[in-house]
Amino acid sequence: IAKQIVVIADILIKLCEYDTIRLVRPCSNGEGVFFYPQSPKARSIVGKRYRTDYHFQPPKNWINDPCGSMYYNGVYHEFYQYNPNGSYNPNISYNIVWGHSVSMDLINWINLEPAIEPDTPSDISGCWTGSATILSGDQPIIIYTGLLDIQKHQVQNIALPKNRSDPYLREWTKAHNNPVIQPVVPGLNSSQFRDPTTGWIGPDGLWRIAVGAELNGYSAALLYKSEDFLNWTRVEHPLYSSNSSNMWECLDFFAVLPGSGGGLDLSSAIPNGAKHVLKVSMNCTDDMYMIGVYDLKRDAFVPDTVLDDSRLWPRIDYGNFYASKSFFDSKHGRRIIWAWSSETDSSSDDVAKGWAGIHSIPRTIWLDSHGKQLLQWPVEEIESLRTNEINHQALELKKGDLFEIKGIETLQADVEIDFELTSINDADPFDPSWLFDTEKHCREAGASVHGGIGPFGFVILASDNMEEHTDVHFRVYKSQQNYMVLMCSDLRRSSLRPGLYTPAYGGFFEFDFEKERKISLRTLIDRSAVESFGGGGRVCIMARVYPVALVDDIGCAHMYAFNNGSATVIVPQLRAWSMRRAQASV
Repeated sequence: IAKQIVVIADILIKLCEYDTIRLVRPCSNGEGVFFYPQSPKARSIVGKRYRTDYHFQPPKNWINDPCGSMYYNGVYHEFYQYNPNGSYNPNISYNIVWGHSVSMDLINWINLEPAIEPDTPSDISGCWTGSATILSGDQPIIIYTGLLDIQKHQVQNIALPKNRSDPYLREWTKAHNNPVIQPVVPGLNSSQFRDPTTGWIGPDGLWRIAVGAELNGYSAALLYKSEDFLNWTRVEHPLYSSNSSNMWECLDFFAVLPGSGGGLDLSSAIPNGAKHVLKVSMNCTDDMYMIGVYDLKRDAFVPDTVLDDSRLWPRIDYGNFYASKSFFDSKHGRRIIWAWSSETDSSSDDVAKGWAGIHSIPRTIWLDSHGKQLLQWPVEEIESLRTNEINHQALELKKGDLFEIKGIETLQADVEIDFELTSINDADPFDPSWLFDTEKHCREAGASVHGGIGPFGFVILASDNMEEHTDVHFRVYKSQQNYMVLMCSDLRRSSLRPGLYTPAYGGFFEFDFEKERKISLRTLIDRSAVESFGGGGRVCIMARVYPVALVDDIGCAHMYAFNNGSATVIVPQLRAWSMRRAQASV
């Protein structure tokens, strides 16, 4: 009985923490308020109207982090954190499992039974994130974090497919020697030791993985070696460590070639000139990365640039995009990354909808030709859902102009716009302090605030009277050495509903006016998901929105291109498509 009381108390505490983290109405007020009536009809309407049609999500219930993906024998496998019992955070009840779906094209998915469930002593309190690796001999293998108890002591476990001849690899068997890695490291916090990476082979022929950890109060990527992926030895020094925070989770470590859109297979020899990327998730909100070299002699990652303040680290995405995971797609020779995008209404709304959480569109990720920045773009397969194309050319947008984009389904659309600058003379001066808090600057320099060059962009999911709308826009600034472009995705007027988290996301990228006069913007609109790619994928922003008009079916959602800056902007090309619903099988 005493143990049950402790568990119930912990669940209640975690429920409160969960709502607080999501920056919505805290449960401490005791109201237990649902934003919509809880009749079956109301739940059905809310769930269907906000449910995405071509972003990945299972038929029902809660999902969060991608656990690992792989392409194996002609099939894409997506593993993910899943609650089989409902649309609430399963970590509060210690029941999280590895969901499993398969696809032939990364767009249309077949939902399968969970691959891994908490049923052994080394994972009895939950099967947390990990990764998938394909060993020599075409052997898939999973390594994942298991929770030993409600105090969240964490260990690393192995699972293998029960029948490799099954094209979908439906059943997985856990290794007899689990846990294969335990937190027996001086100074290691055993409740902050998780999320092993995909394996890679070193010059000595041994497999390596990194595990996120809190070590002596600092963030560390602990390094382990193995001959067979079943028996592991810790390397004395971390792959990399930093005092930037006290914990890194959902690590990703992979190789890239500057200027090459292709990916690199970590199980093969890495070519000369390649860089390495260490991606870390921190603060429950940010996916940051560092570019550097993998020093083979030291067995350590060495960043090209070390920034003490993590607020200046580049991000994979500047919006609602967390716990990203990449994998090498051997079918097309590319690296693909995607992430969890959480709901930003409330946990009570999740129950009302019957589902919670989606994954971003799978993105191809590569390193720019200068070797300084990662670029991302939606996988080309998403274009198979395009229909009903419209095309506008040579539009001139003067200060205050608003051009309505008609002829497509504005709730489900793919829009590509090029903005051409006619002059750079009106650029406002750049303040480097803005880099420390781009969201604050996006709030202060919103779409309604006139500037020199910008804001220009487009408005989406707008109600008839513009009371509700989301805008994605750019501003161009002149710094001492070059020009800086600010991209914002402003959700502050995205919904009339109270209690939502509606930030103004933003990120900067450099712009060379002498070499490029066009700034591109692509946005995928999928009901409650707005996923934008600026400057050819130099800044990406994933966002979640919940317009009242979408549920109440009031009028239609409008879409506009606009310019609110002093300088005229030309749109040499605007292309947009309605998007069909992806096929999902249960």
